[in-house]
Amino acid sequence: LPAAVLLKDMKLMDVKLGQLGSWVAMRDFTPGGILGAMRRGYNRYYNKYINVRKGGLGGLSMVLAGYVVISYMWSYSHVKHDRRRKYH
Repeated sequence: LPAAVLLKDMKLMDVKLGQLGSWVAMRDFTPGGILGAMRRGYNRYYNKYINVRKGGLGGLSMVLAGYVVISYMWSYSHVKHDRRRKYH
């Protein structure tokens, strides 16, 4: 039998739907906690897609796709304003 894991130590994918509210309440939402989570996510992404022996275009294409989505979100108000204009 596997050892019991505390709810606060569980990964998001292992949390049951009924436990989700309690799990989110246990997260650290201080600036240091958010920065630490971003750092862990970056390290996980870097080690999985960039820092590999035989790499491909998968990691770099995901970064490019993210850049395209973010730049569209930043310019959406301008695009929305211009979409009803006909030629000027």
